[in-house]
Amino acid sequence: MVLTGLNFVAVTAMVKHVGSDVPAAQGAFLRYLLGLVFLIPMVRPILAAHLTRRQLKLFAGRGVVHTIAVILWFYAMARIPIADVTAMNYLSPVYVTLGAALLLKEPLPPRRLAAVIMALVGAVIILRPGFREIDPGHVAMLGTALMFAAGYLIAKQLSGEVSAAVVVGMLSIAVTIGLAPFAWVVWIPVSWADVGWLFLVACFATAGHYSMTLAFASAPLTVTQPVTFLQLIWAVLLGALVFGEPVDGWVVFGGAVIMASISFITWREAAAKRRITPTAHQTKG
Repeated sequence: MVLTGLNFVAVTAMVKHVGSDVPAAQGAFLRYLLGLVFLIPMVRPILAAHLTRRQLKLFAGRGVVHTIAVILWFYAMARIPIADVTAMNYLSPVYVTLGAALLLKEPLPPRRLAAVIMALVGAVIILRPGFREIDPGHVAMLGTALMFAAGYLIAKQLSGEVSAAVVVGMLSIAVTIGLAPFAWVVWIPVSWADVGWLFLVACFATAGHYSMTLAFASAPLTVTQPVTFLQLIWAVLLGALVFGEPVDGWVVFGGAVIMASISFITWREAAAKRRITPTAHQTKG
């Protein structure tokens, strides 16, 4: 997860560098199209997986939500500071918790509900409506986090059924197809320099998704989730040192509130599982 965070911060920096030179949908499409080169070693595992109809539907669903998320994310990156993008993306696990309660009828105990409310308070601290102008990029990030949350739920389910190579490869195929019509509508000529940067985005993003899938398969969320807070620290430093963005203490504080809430939620879920799962001594008895 540490490696995942470094990869995704690098992706953020390069997308920020390309900025608004390329429309969001086109930039996202080129990133995934160029990334198809990494599918070559994944073709054999995908064919050997013999995916069921149910798994194909799950991959297609993940492709749809990820397509929308990526377009919104590219749009937000061109409009708001890197730290804002990173901090607001922490809302994804909160959406996961709310979605599981509302759609899957999973229990939402008072302590977990309080943590969700605190996370939403953290989002308000970042946005500070009435105290500063809310950019459309902030609204886009709210949608981005929601769509990524849906994608993470599907990825977590699939990571226990197929290999990381299959999960990453199928995502690349589905999102490339999904982005194509959106890119065609807004297509403009692009420079070779922008193509080069977007290829690097594809390199680091593919590495990030692969390492994230490995982390999901090998460690509980209580271990992997808190580590992601380091992304905000790196994003703040990157924005200040490379792009000259002022350090907004409220954004860091709001991100910390969200991350603390997420850590509490994952800890409570792990504790609940330990209570349900019998110990080795109990099973022997």
